[in-house]
Amino acid sequence: MAKTISNATELNGAERAAVVMLALGDESGKLLWESFDEDELREITLAISNLGSVTSEVVESLLYDFVNNLSSTGSITGSMDSARRFLNNILPEEKVANILEDIRGPAGKTMWEKLANVNERTLAGYLRNEHPQTVAVILSQIKPEHAARVIAVFPEQLAEEVMNRMLGLGPVQKDVLDQIEKTLRTEFMTALSRQPAKDAHEAMAEIFNNFDRATERRFMETLEMKNPAAAEKIKALMFVFEDLIRLDATDIQVLIRNLDKSVLATALKGANENMQNLFYSNMSERASTILRDDIDIMGPVRVREVDAAQQKIVEIAKRLADEGEIYLSSTDDDEVIF
Repeated sequence: MAKTISNATELNGAERAAVVMLALGDESGKLLWESFDEDELREITLAISNLGSVTSEVVESLLYDFVNNLSSTGSITGSMDSARRFLNNILPEEKVANILEDIRGPAGKTMWEKLANVNERTLAGYLRNEHPQTVAVILSQIKPEHAARVIAVFPEQLAEEVMNRMLGLGPVQKDVLDQIEKTLRTEFMTALSRQPAKDAHEAMAEIFNNFDRATERRFMETLEMKNPAAAEKIKALMFVFEDLIRLDATDIQVLIRNLDKSVLATALKGANENMQNLFYSNMSERASTILRDDIDIMGPVRVREVDAAQQKIVEIAKRLADEGEIYLSSTDDDEVIF
């Protein structure tokens, strides 16, 4: 939930300046923006992008000399969009992109450090359109483990071509690296910075998906008491073990083939009858019988062990979905009505 500033003492100097600039608006503030140096622009832009809502009382207290002009302004809201709008009025597009990239883009001081924090699928999607020699140079500049994940996502032919070129790659001239860095900054990183910010509930749902089950239950119960509406939205966006019941027969069979049978046995030991039948009915009679026997002879299992096994299966299901092997849905929205 976005914070609301209701007291001027909550704001530091850069945030106070951000409130002033937002209150002045695009045209009135243009001359002031032009007077700032680049470091000041970055600091104030960062403050605007993180500001959230500011009550009209705080605005008036910070701009007492302009209270008559602000009396109809009401509250204001700082966001990445408002920061971009302000900067676009006074700076070239490339400089705006660089400033916003530093604020919202992948972390890292150099371009190669920033690339190391870009998801491998996102990076691979961009590099597929580049010349294999350029791709080889780029991947030679990032950490081997990240390069490996990127290559693994490539189509087989492109992966082989890039690896062959990396094997024959000699020292890369500085001007070539500089040109590649410039292209990455102006094209790829700029595109990333323009992507809309993720919905807060979606981001929180991802966090909840990565909790162990006990922690998830504890925090969800707290959230349900304090903010039931947000709790419902988050639960609707989450994907949990029980949501596997929505997989069709083909997808559940693909999932089963990718599971360690001991993990599956532990997960089903604490699952309800419907979940158990989901897996049994999509296995051969012999495999189903063996799995049932394994569960029967397993003996008592700790709840945290069951939770860990179920979470492991969810993680594998998500990976398979990312790879396009299966389709996941945590809601009934995609069901077909006849």
